[in-house]
Amino acid sequence: MQRHVFESRRSPQQAAASPARHPVVVVGAGPVGLSLAIDLAQRGQRVLLLDNDDKLSTGSRAICFAKRTLEIWDRLGVGDAMCAKGVEWNVGRVFFRNDQLYRFDLLPEPGHERPAFINLQQYYAEAYLAVRAAELPNLEIRWKNAVVGCTQTDDGVSLEVDTPDGRCTVQADYVAACDGSRSTLRGLLGQESKGRVFRDRFLIADVKMAADFPAERWFWFDPPFHPNQSVLLHRQPDGVWRIDFQLGWDADPEAEKRPEAIKPRVDAMMRAAIGREVPFELEWASVYTFACLRMDRFVHGRVIFAGDSAHGVSPFGARGANSGVQDADNLAWKLDLVLRGTAPRALLDSYGPEREYAADENILNSTRATDFITPKSPISRLFRDAALDLARTHGFARRIVNSGRLSVPATLRDSSLNTPDRDGFAGAMVPGAAAIDAPLPGGGWLLRRLAGNGFSALVFGGDAAAVTAGSAGLVPVQAVHLPAEGVVAQRYDARPGTVYLLRPDQHVCARWRAPGATDVAAALTRALART
Repeated sequence: MQRHVFESRRSPQQAAASPARHPVVVVGAGPVGLSLAIDLAQRGQRVLLLDNDDKLSTGSRAICFAKRTLEIWDRLGVGDAMCAKGVEWNVGRVFFRNDQLYRFDLLPEPGHERPAFINLQQYYAEAYLAVRAAELPNLEIRWKNAVVGCTQTDDGVSLEVDTPDGRCTVQADYVAACDGSRSTLRGLLGQESKGRVFRDRFLIADVKMAADFPAERWFWFDPPFHPNQSVLLHRQPDGVWRIDFQLGWDADPEAEKRPEAIKPRVDAMMRAAIGREVPFELEWASVYTFACLRMDRFVHGRVIFAGDSAHGVSPFGARGANSGVQDADNLAWKLDLVLRGTAPRALLDSYGPEREYAADENILNSTRATDFITPKSPISRLFRDAALDLARTHGFARRIVNSGRLSVPATLRDSSLNTPDRDGFAGAMVPGAAAIDAPLPGGGWLLRRLAGNGFSALVFGGDAAAVTAGSAGLVPVQAVHLPAEGVVAQRYDARPGTVYLLRPDQHVCARWRAPGATDVAAALTRALART
C-alpha cells in the first residue's frame, strides 16, 4: 500500500494558449486536502487538486481518527471502508511505574453508530480518499505538481506550478492551502506559524508482531522498562503496533531510529508487559520534535489555509488530522455557497474566526498535555508525580492526570452564524455544537438521515410548515421528522414542537421550542451571513 505510485499525466490545459480558470484549486493531497476536494466535488463544484508527490504517506503518521471525523467521512462516502479496515477502540488505560492507575471509556453510552476512535495508518486513509476522489468526474488530481509561485488579485489567484513536463500557470477563483506543516503557500504569502516548540524528542516505532494486547490506548508514565520517560501503545491493522517512546532532548535522532537501538526498547517493554520477548519486524521509525503553533489568520484574500498548514499541535490527543478534517468540513459548504452566489463573501470569511477558535482550543489542550507528560523543571515533575500517586485511589486526581485530552469537535458557541437561544434547553446541543448521533425508531441512524449537503431541520413531534415557509427564497432545508420521545429526543432535550436547525456541516445554528416562519427565516439569513 505504501509503495503505490500514482500516475502523473500531462494535462491538456498545459498546452492551451492561456491558463485555464478553476473555481477551486486545492493544494495538498493528504487527508485534509482530499476530504475538502471530495466535499466540494460532491456539491457540484469543479475542483483541481495539486500535490507535489505521487505516493501515499510513509509510515503510520496520523493513526487515530475520531468519531466526528468518521461521521464526516460517512458523508463523503468513505466512512464504511475506513471502519472496516481500522481497529475500533473506546477504552484507554493509564499506568504509573508498575501499576495501572485507572481506565477510561470515551464512549460509555450505547446508541452510536461509530466508535470513539479507529486506529488506521494514514496511508490507508489517504488511499480510500484517493479512490473516492477518482470516482468524481469533476475532481481532477495532478500528481507531481509543485506550487512554486502565487499571485493574488481582487478577483482571483494565479499559481506557478512545476510539473514533470515543465512549468505552467494555473488560475483559480479560490485556493485552499492544505499543504502541511511546511506549507509552501504559507511561505509564498510571507506568512508564518507562531507558537511554542517543545524541547523533547519522541521515537515512533511501527512494529509488526503477534501480541495479545487489546485494542485500547495504553499510556505509561515512568515505566520500569523505560524509566523517567513515557510510552504510548496503540494497535493498528495488519498486526502492526504503534509505540511512542519519549527520548529526551539530548537524544540523537539518527541513532535512535536504527533497528539495533529500537529492538532493546521493544524487548524490554514486552518482558515487562507479558513476561517474555516477542519476535517483531520493524516497519517504520521516525524521531520527532513537536510544536503547538498557528497562523495569525487562516483567510488571506482568496487563499485559505486548512489543516497543518494553518495550525500544528503535539500528537498527544490525536488533534492534528482530526482538526484538519473538521477545517475542511467547515470550509467546503461556505465556499460552495459563495461560489454559487447564494451567500456573500462574509460567509467564507467566517471560516477564519470559527476555525481559529477551534485551533486555539486544540493548542491549549495539547500544550497542557505536553507540559504534564514532559515536565521541564524539578518542581513540575514533583507536582506531576504527586498527582499520579493520588490518582491511584482518588477520582479527583484523575482529572488532573493528562496523557492527552483526546480530540472532540469544537463547540462554536460565539459564532456570528448562530442564533442565540430564547427558550430554555438542557444538554450539550447548544448553538455551535456538532450534532450528536442517535439510533432512530425502526432502525437507522440520525446523522445518516442528514446525508445531504444542505441545511437540515430536526422537527420533533410536529409539522414542518414553519420550516418550509421560513426557508422560501433562501436555501433549501431538509426537514427530518422525529418523535418527541426516545433516545434522539433525550439527547436533544426535545419536546413536541421542538425544532433544531443544522448547518450543512451539521453544527447547530438555532433551536426553538415552537418556531414561526419568521424565526426560521431570520436564523437562515444569519447562518448565511446575509446580515
